[in-house]
Amino acid sequence: AQAEWALLVTGALMGAGDVIAQQLVERRGLRGHHGARTVKMMTIGFCFVGPVVGGWYKILDQLIPGTTKVVAVKKMVLDQGGFAPCFLGCFLAITGAMNGLSVEENWSKIRQDYTDALLTNYCIWPPVQIANFYFVPLKHRLAVVQCVAIVWNCYLSWKANRV
Repeated sequence: AQAEWALLVTGALMGAGDVIAQQLVERRGLRGHHGARTVKMMTIGFCFVGPVVGGWYKILDQLIPGTTKVVAVKKMVLDQGGFAPCFLGCFLAITGAMNGLSVEENWSKIRQDYTDALLTNYCIWPPVQIANFYFVPLKHRLAVVQCVAIVWNCYLSWKANRV
């Protein structure tokens, strides 16, 4: 039940990030709101972000067991150096595909957005992840990350859905 709950929370928070992106960043207004886009972002949260990130945290805990400050830093380095770059590329590719981009258009959009998104990721996530790996029990990490990720999801939704 814990895993299912985490997936529901992740999907809901991905949707919330998109609503914030559309309403506060893009200022679409309620009439201009793209409901289908919000549903797509929620679906990506349920089917990709939740399972992949949740699974990654379990693997990371097996690879680097413990809860010391050194362990938290090691986990953050592996998370941000290995997982984040791959995850971000997959996220952008999935979003592009769900938005109906051709392979060529999707690749072009990934090349346009990836570096900027990864650099922005590095401004936000390393300190969050050190705190997450040090203070938060494994079963709550996905939920904690998704709360911080409302801001990140807002950014990603704006970035991924910008034409």
